[in-house]
Amino acid sequence: MDRRISARLVQVLLVFAIAFGTIELRMAWIQLRAGRQHSVPTLERSAALQRSDSLELDTGRALFLDRTGASLTGETVKALAVYPAGGMPRGTEPSVERLAAILKQDKGKLEAWMNGLRAADVWRAADGKRAYALTDEQAKEIGKLRLAGVVVLPYRNRYPAQTALSALHAIGYVSQNPERMRSLYGEALTKRKLRLSDSIGGAGLELSLDRWIQGVGRTEAIVVTDAARRPLKGLGLRIHGPDNLHYPLQVRTTIDSRIQEAAQTVMEKHGIKQGAVVVLDADNADVLAMLSYPSYDPNHIGLEGTDESNHALIAVPPGSIFKTVTLAAALEAGVTDLSERFRCQGHYGRYGLKCWREKGHGVITLEEAYAESCNVVFAALAERLHPAALQKTADRLGIGRQVGWHADDFLNGGPLRLLQEEQAGTVFESVDAGKDGGVRTGTGIGQRDVRVTPLQAANLAVTLLHQGRVLAPRIVSELRYADGDVLTKLPSQASPSAYGAIQPKTASILRHAMRSVVLEGTAEHTLGDAKRPLAGKSGTAELGGAKSSHNDHWFIGYGPAEGQARYAVAVLIENQRAGSRNRASELFGEIMERLLEPPAKKTPSSGK
Repeated sequence: MDRRISARLVQVLLVFAIAFGTIELRMAWIQLRAGRQHSVPTLERSAALQRSDSLELDTGRALFLDRTGASLTGETVKALAVYPAGGMPRGTEPSVERLAAILKQDKGKLEAWMNGLRAADVWRAADGKRAYALTDEQAKEIGKLRLAGVVVLPYRNRYPAQTALSALHAIGYVSQNPERMRSLYGEALTKRKLRLSDSIGGAGLELSLDRWIQGVGRTEAIVVTDAARRPLKGLGLRIHGPDNLHYPLQVRTTIDSRIQEAAQTVMEKHGIKQGAVVVLDADNADVLAMLSYPSYDPNHIGLEGTDESNHALIAVPPGSIFKTVTLAAALEAGVTDLSERFRCQGHYGRYGLKCWREKGHGVITLEEAYAESCNVVFAALAERLHPAALQKTADRLGIGRQVGWHADDFLNGGPLRLLQEEQAGTVFESVDAGKDGGVRTGTGIGQRDVRVTPLQAANLAVTLLHQGRVLAPRIVSELRYADGDVLTKLPSQASPSAYGAIQPKTASILRHAMRSVVLEGTAEHTLGDAKRPLAGKSGTAELGGAKSSHNDHWFIGYGPAEGQARYAVAVLIENQRAGSRNRASELFGEIMERLLEPPAKKTPSSGK
C-alpha cells in the first residue's frame, strides 16, 4: 500500500515539473520574441551595433619637391574635423556661436553643415576642396570649446593654395576614375589595398609616375561610435596610418621655383591668355620652368576659362623658327653655303608664296636671309631638298619625335616617359606629300603640316649649344624615401636620332645666325640693347581653318650668347590676331633679364 502511494506521489511531482518547465519555456520564448520585436539589444547585439567613423587625413601619395627641396604638393594644415553626432547636441549655444565666430562664418550655415554630415569631414576653404587652414590661435580656441565630435587634426591638402606655383601643369592633378582604377590596379583592389573611390593620376607627373607614387596606405582618424553614430566614451579618437618610415616617397623635380615664378610674372604682366614658356638648363636640358596658359586649378578640373592641357607639350605650327631646321638641312645636304647670294623681290613666283616684307629684301646672304626671316630664300632652299633630307634633319635635331626623358623599364615596373603627354609633332604628313613642290616650300618656312612643341623648340637651342647632340629634357632627378634615403636616381640622358647628328660646324653656323637675328635681324629692336648678349629666332605661324585670321607668335633662343650659355628658352603666344606685333621676343628678353640678373648682395650687418 505504501509503495503504491509513493509511486503516485512521484507521478504527480513529475507532472508538476513538466508543467512548470513548459511554462518557463513559454515565458522565455515570449520574452525573446518581444525582445526582437521591440529591438531590445543584448550584449552581443550591442557589440555588433558598434561601428567606426573614419576621416582620411592623408592619401599616402608621394610628395613633389622642386630642385631645392621646396614643396610643390602636400601642404599640411591644422583643420577643423567634424564627425556625425547621431542627433546629440554638439554643445551649448554659446559654444557653437563661438566656433562660428572663430571661423568667421554664419552660425546657421555652420550648424546646417555639421548637422547634415553623414560621414566625417573637414571644414573647407572657399574653393570647396582644400581643408581650411586654421591658425595656431584658432586651433587653440577651438580646442577649448569641447564640442561633441569636433576636433582639430593635421590634414594634408594635396595642392596648396592658388599661388604662382600651385598650378604647375607639369605636376598635373589627381581625380577619381573607377574604370581606370580597375584596369590598372585590379589586384590591389581585390586585396583592399586600394578603393575604387581613391584618386588616381589624371595628368602630368601625377599620371606618368602613378604606379610608383601611390604609397603604402592612407592615414585616417577613427572614432568608434554606437549604432546611432554617437561616440562611445572611453574609446576616443585614434590616428591610424602605415607603420613605414620610408613613406610617403619624395619626388625631386628639376623645376626651379624662382625661375618658374619669374617666367610667370612676365607672362602675366603682358596679359598672355594662351601659350607656353619652357626654360631648360643649357648644360643638361633639365626643365627649370614649364608654364602653360590658360592656367587651371588642380582642385577644380574643368572650370570655365581654364585648361588642364599642357600647351608646352602640344605640337602646333612653328612658323619661321623651323627655318633653323631648313637651314641645317640645306647646309648638311650641300645645296647651299655661306657664300651664296639670293635675290628677294617680295614674292616667290610659284604656289602663291610671298615674303613677309612686301617689297622684298633685295640681294642678301644666307645668314642675312635667316636673320631677316626671308620666306623667299627658305622656300627656295626647301625646294632644292629631297623631302627625306628635311625629315631626317628635323629628326637629328629632335624635331618631329618625342624627346623627353624615358626609360624602358623603370624600377621593374615597366616603361616610363616622364612627360607622357608630349606630342611628337610632324614635318610632313607623308614623305610622298613632301614631293610636291608647294608642300615642300611651305614646310621650309614652318607652315603646311609642320608641328613642333615648345619643349622641342627650347631643346633645339640646347642641341645647337651641344654641337648637334640632342639631350632628353628631364623633369625629375630622383625619388627619395621619406627618411631621406635615395630610392633611385634619374640620370641625364641623350636622345640620339636613328639618322645620327648634324655636324658641329653646322651647329656653329646656326648659333652665329641666331646671334645675327638679335644684332641685325627681326629681334634687333627688342633684344639688341639687352644687358646680356642673347641669341635666338622669331617666328609667326599662320593658322588655318576657323583660326585663319589669327597667328601664333614664337621666339626660341639662349643666353648669354657669349661665354657659357645658362638657359635655353621657348616662348609661344597663341591665337594672336593676324597683323598684330609679335611680342614673343620681347617676353623672351624680359624672362632672360630676370634669369641672368645676379642675385642681390646682402647688406652687411652694422653690428648695432
